[in-house]
Amino acid sequence: MKLKFLITGIALLISANVAFAAGEVNVYSYRQPFLIKPMFDAFSKETGIKVNTVFAKKGLVERLKSEGRNSPADLIFTVDIGRLDAALQAGVTQAVENEKINSNIPAEFRDPAGHWFGLTNRARIIVASKERVGEGEIQSYEDLAAPSMKGRVCTRSGKHDYMVALIASVIAHTDKDTAKSWLQGVKDNLARKPQGNDRAQVKAIHSGECDVAVINSYYMGNMMTDEEQSAWADAVNVVFPNQNDRGTHMNIAGMALTIAAPNKDNAIKLMEYLSGDTAQRMYAEQNHEYPVNPNVAASALVESWGSFDKDTLSLADIAQHRATASKLVDEIMYEF
Repeated sequence: MKLKFLITGIALLISANVAFAAGEVNVYSYRQPFLIKPMFDAFSKETGIKVNTVFAKKGLVERLKSEGRNSPADLIFTVDIGRLDAALQAGVTQAVENEKINSNIPAEFRDPAGHWFGLTNRARIIVASKERVGEGEIQSYEDLAAPSMKGRVCTRSGKHDYMVALIASVIAHTDKDTAKSWLQGVKDNLARKPQGNDRAQVKAIHSGECDVAVINSYYMGNMMTDEEQSAWADAVNVVFPNQNDRGTHMNIAGMALTIAAPNKDNAIKLMEYLSGDTAQRMYAEQNHEYPVNPNVAASALVESWGSFDKDTLSLADIAQHRATASKLVDEIMYEF
């Protein structure tokens, strides 16, 4: 009987310790739930740590500022370097110095002080009509402003985070005046007023409204595997710009530890897991994104577009020019 009670007591103690060790982690996310839930589910299955997610299209940084040290959020997930930098500038993040995370994520895709980390890569590619754009006719972002592209270019709003990041990268590699001249050239070549999302640009090429556009690479994967949109994707060739100089501009989806982080230890465990091989492979296969972890290959579909040279300039350096990039959009009245 004593042995039975002893075994029962040990079992209860182990159970209590496991429950305490497992706990939970709370995530504020700009990323759509279906894109990250598979990774969170796999993490919970492996560790027993529950991941709670609040999703919003905007306002999460402001919410974190309002909640302050009383915020329940441990991590914030974003879809662009701009929002990661905005969280840092708002003072709602804290630094993480973690050897495992740093070894999994190259320096150009994380904040030098450890306030944010990239999880996936997306190339800002050029898509060109198979029917109306000759091979080699467009090879760089600069070519979007060439006279030969007059009336042939489509883009989304110049104020969108993805476009602002691209403009900021041009500033970082040249200077403000050069970037302004280039952006004016792109505007002069527009076939229509900037509008729609990245998929809408490919649809416009398919319908003949324009011949070239800039989009994030994962949208090609999404369209190619979508029965209704595959014809759009089939109408264009993928061009990785600037292979003769700086390489193709890369952006990230990423994460940051909040300044409150009531479940800090569990949050860092999740950060480690998401930067590791298992989660990075899941990102690659399910979302058509490039893994940031150099040990993990892209999916077969994404690899079929070919290898390319990436712009290795730190995104932290590029982010410093975002405000200037946004002002340039206004100065040349890009939207009109």
